[in-house]
Amino acid sequence: MKYSKEIETKFSKLGISSFSELALIIPHSYEDFRISDTLQTHKFQLIDATVESVFRAPNSIQITFFAHNFGHTVTGVLFRPKPYMMHQFKVGERDYYYGMIECKTGSCSMSMPRKVTTVGAITPKYKSALRNDVMGRFISKYLTEENLESEGLNNRVITEVLKLHNPTDELFHNTELGEDVLYVLKYIELHCYMKRLAGKRRYFEANISKESSYEEWAKTLPFTLTKEQVSAIEDIKSDFSKEVASKRMLVGDVGSGKTMVILASAVMMYPSRSILMAPTTILAKQLFEEAQKFLPSLKSTLVTNKTKKIDLSEFDFIIGTHALLYRELPRADLVMVDEQHRFGTQQRNMLEKLVSEGEKKPHFLQFSATPIPRTQAMIETANIDVSLITSTPFEKDIKSEVIHKSDFTDLLSHIRTEIEKGNQILLVYPLVEQSEMIDYQSIEEARGYWEKNFENVYVTHGKDKDKEQVLLDFRESGDILIATTVVEVGISLPRLTTVVIVGAERLGLSTLHQLRGRVSRTGLKGYCYLYTNQNTSERLDKFVDTKSGFDIANLDLKFRKSGDLLKGSTQSGSQFKWIDLAEDEEIVGEVKKDLGI
Repeated sequence: MKYSKEIETKFSKLGISSFSELALIIPHSYEDFRISDTLQTHKFQLIDATVESVFRAPNSIQITFFAHNFGHTVTGVLFRPKPYMMHQFKVGERDYYYGMIECKTGSCSMSMPRKVTTVGAITPKYKSALRNDVMGRFISKYLTEENLESEGLNNRVITEVLKLHNPTDELFHNTELGEDVLYVLKYIELHCYMKRLAGKRRYFEANISKESSYEEWAKTLPFTLTKEQVSAIEDIKSDFSKEVASKRMLVGDVGSGKTMVILASAVMMYPSRSILMAPTTILAKQLFEEAQKFLPSLKSTLVTNKTKKIDLSEFDFIIGTHALLYRELPRADLVMVDEQHRFGTQQRNMLEKLVSEGEKKPHFLQFSATPIPRTQAMIETANIDVSLITSTPFEKDIKSEVIHKSDFTDLLSHIRTEIEKGNQILLVYPLVEQSEMIDYQSIEEARGYWEKNFENVYVTHGKDKDKEQVLLDFRESGDILIATTVVEVGISLPRLTTVVIVGAERLGLSTLHQLRGRVSRTGLKGYCYLYTNQNTSERLDKFVDTKSGFDIANLDLKFRKSGDLLKGSTQSGSQFKWIDLAEDEEIVGEVKKDLGI
């Protein structure tokens, strides 16, 4: 919508871009500028008064008023007056003044009186970048039913929010926000946000649109796809049949079988080419091995930094790391990115551009193993289609437990038993090197103990250039792996049964869930120990009792507010003032429906 210069200037100062957002700058309080003939003590009141005398002391001014509406003398006191205040009170002048009235033993005073020009109404007070009187005039001129309607808000919402800016007596005396008002503020906030999100979405003609099938391929698998895997594959099948290039994010819990959805997508796109980018060589190799195993009819290849230059146009399915971005790539009609949050937006866009021809675009699929709250997924659909896989192909048997220093002997005994069975242990430490700020050992401090008392101990961390090789070596012949959260995502360790997370209270619940998801990948009994120096932790106790990643994501929201979807960060500190992502799923549904998303 085009706005006038005056509106644009004010919007810019207020840091907003629409009338709907203006409606959300609600008053922090109200002033009653109506004339009353009843004098009320310890209340802000308006007087219709004549100035009888003005006395200036070093740090104050005393004014004697005769208040005609009360038929009473009132003494006004201004403390530490500013120069402009001096000129408001001239002996013999009759005007309207406003301030706090106090009465004691027959005499009444008004502290910090000020001259008022807007008389006869309850007036809102705003905290904003504009002066209150300027803001008041701007709102009364432009915050109208017509303007809010033009931005797509419905009548019920408009009527309710305008009451806040044009208050009644009832609202003045009851400053608590009622359920109806809260609903409206949440609705408008979401409406603004999702509309902006939808405005960022761009539609392009697809390289190819095709009716495809995966059913015959699914019959060749040695297992049955889960209901949710099938549902996600059906979503993608429907995307491929459209003229518009699809943009879909598939969010699956740890071990939910996203790989099968990736392979099904390549099957449905065949004989057209598919490209898949993964964040690490290990992950790319794993996906390549799965493709060779389950897609024998497709000609697949792996591209990493070490791959020699080959003619990639010979292949149906190209799987690689970010090394793909530095190769000459043939046209592809499907681009997929695994663990999409590990790549920057620029890298994802670059891959898409490399395989596009002219104005047309390939279908684009992103995969993430970081479950997000359902409400957040619903909001994201304004910008990208979302499919969720909340169940796993088989129920994992993982025992989770919070442990302390006193449990260390039992932990050692458990570790020795697991190693004797041929199983592997992962120890996650909060830091690589010692820190005075953190009351836990670092990797460098702890490794000596484990290397002295156990064999086949491997160590790696985020800054380790050889971390991928260390992980591969550990997978083949290690007993204990000491690491930071570098192992949170990626490598499959079939013999890993136990993870011990040191200083667990310092990590987000979703990170803890990702680490727990590393164990018991092949149905072995798993153990997740959360080591903490804290006597009690409600967060960790709740985590122990919660198995689903999507429920964990909701818990995480309750313990620390969600991040900003538009900026792509999901750290603490929310961009929403009114919306509670853990509770307000219903309102999100209504806004989606009203916006036609």
